[in-house]
Parts: sequence; structure tokens; C-alpha cells
Amino acid sequence: MMKRIFAMCMEGRGPMQIANQLKADKVLTPTAYKALQGIKCPNKKPENPYGWKDSSVVNILERREYTGCTVNFKTYTNSIWNKKQRDNPLEKQAVFPNTHEAIIEEAVFEKVQQVRQQRHRMTRTGRSSIFSGLIYYADCGSKMNYGSSNNGDPTQDFFDCSLHRKDKKKCKGHFIRVKVFECVVLKHIQTVTGYILRHEAHFRTVMEEQLRLESGEQIRIRRKRLEPNENRIAELKRLFIKIYEDNASGRLSDDRFDMLSLTYEMEQKQLEAECITLRQEIEVQERQNENIEKFIQTAHKYVGIDELDGYALRELVSAIYVDAPDKSGGKRVQHIHIKYDGLGFIPLNELMKEETA
Repeated sequence: MMKRIFAMCMEGRGPMQIANQLKADKVLTPTAYKALQGIKCPNKKPENPYGWKDSSVVNILERREYTGCTVNFKTYTNSIWNKKQRDNPLEKQAVFPNTHEAIIEEAVFEKVQQVRQQRHRMTRTGRSSIFSGLIYYADCGSKMNYGSSNNGDPTQDFFDCSLHRKDKKKCKGHFIRVKVFECVVLKHIQTVTGYILRHEAHFRTVMEEQLRLESGEQIRIRRKRLEPNENRIAELKRLFIKIYEDNASGRLSDDRFDMLSLTYEMEQKQLEAECITLRQEIEVQERQNENIEKFIQTAHKYVGIDELDGYALRELVSAIYVDAPDKSGGKRVQHIHIKYDGLGFIPLNELMKEETA
């Protein structure tokens, strides 16, 4: 059941849609299942054993333990006088990997968290697109929304720039038909997966060089930002010791000490959070070769694919950018640029030149 819930989310379904599907299929809720198995549960046995709620689906999709790890310190309390449980940020939780058998792959779990940050709009006809949340207009960088024509003809469905909808002066964005877009994306993915099948070693060599150049620059930028932050944190620790000593000796009043210590503490927390993010980003950049191997393994699963679904799309793609149409040749020509998961933009044209040389 857990795998099915994650799979439906990967396909682009929201928590409410997943809950409704589970109700329709008469899948027992976790509480009802435990009651049937004779397992003790703090929750009361539900009147409707198939009464799934979207909140229950969300709890499952956010439960990292399904990846085979143990997570401690997920919540905290402010003090002994205030017992209210608050969610702890991920960086302050203690995660112990490989403590039990995994139900969900780590890569799938992380992808689902990304999917849940995206909005999946439905048209007035009740239709939605597997591409929702993944498409951007290249000229202004805004997301492209899914829309349908007044006559409800699905062949006329389209994507258009969200900024253009709000303010036509800021973006003169154009639309692209869904059917045209689907064909172009599918053809690109077919070409990439087919090339990897035929020339895996050459693909790996080209992408390693591209990622080495890209990641080297990204690592340099982040380390340049990290160093002054770490220096300032060390300085704040020294300043805190100084004002503590000044307060203890009477050279600094209690009110002044409280104000300074609070200011220093807030600045230190902000800097430490930024340092954690920068270190994580540096680590990701340093492990780019792992991304190549993961992508190649995923690509092999979809060799010969003749139809895209939401799961396959989100395993392979992280974003798609649509250019403005070019009508200079007398015909409407529109190009797209696919950012593949973990790799970025694949220089497909250059790779194909090598193949035909």
C-alpha cells in the first residue's frame, strides 16, 4: 500500500486525489488494518474502515522512516513550562540510515517531497497534466500553467506563461499546445535513452566533463560564501564570551547583556542555518558522478518508451523550459530545453554529431 501511495504521488496526484482513490478501491486505513490484525493502536477503530483522509496520506508521504532509517528529535518543546510539541527542522533531526528494511527507495522519497511542493492545476473541464509544475517559460522564467479551450476539446489544451496571464506588459509570453509539447518531450527522452543504450561509455565521458566544469564553479561560489560566515560565527562566539565576562564583572548591565546576547544569538542561528545549506550544496556538487550513474540506470528502464506517464517523467526530468515561438521562416517553430534529474541539460545535438561523424 505504501508503495502505491508514493507511486500515485509520483504520477502527479495530490493527497486528496490519492485518498479518494483508496476509498474507491476499498483499501483499509492504517487504523482499520491494525484493528483487523489485532494490533493495539491509540486511535479508535473508525466507523468507515475505508475512510481515508488527505492528512493520513500526507503523514505517509512525509514519513522518512519508510526509506529504512530511524529519525529522532522530530519535535521539540520550548521549555519545561511550555509542553507544546513543535516540528524540528530537518537539519536538527538525527537520522540513522539502514536501521531496518526499506519500503521506499531514498530517491523516490526525495522526488516525492519535490513533487509535493508543486501545484497541480485542473482546468474547468476537470483535466490536469502530468507536466504541471515542471514547465517554465524560458524568456521570463515563470511557470507555465495548464489551460483548456472554451469548447472543451482536449486537442486544444495548452500551456501558457503565468506572468503573461497576470501582466501582459511584463511578459509577452506565448502558449504551446499540449499535444505538440508531449510529442516533443517524448521524442527527446526517446533519443536520450536510445543514445545511452548505444553509446553509454561516451555519454558518461561527456557528462562527467560537463558536470566537472559546472560543479567546480558552483563549489567555488559556495565556498567563497561559506568562509566569511564561518569566520563571523567564530567571532560571535568570542563576543558572547566577552559580554558574559563583562556582565559578571559589572562592566555591562543585565539589560544591555540581554539585548546583545539575543542579537548575537539570532545572527549566529541565521548564519549556522545558511552554513548547513551551503555545505549540503557543496556535498551535492562533489557527488555529481553518482548522479550520472543513477541517471544511466534510470534511463535503461525507459529505453523504447512509447508513452509518458507521470512516474517516468518525474524520474527522468526536473524542469522543462519553453522558448518563444520563431516565425521568421514562415512557420511557427518552438524549441524546448529539458533539464534532466541530477544531470541538468544534456548536449544532445553535440552527442548526435559524434554518432553521425
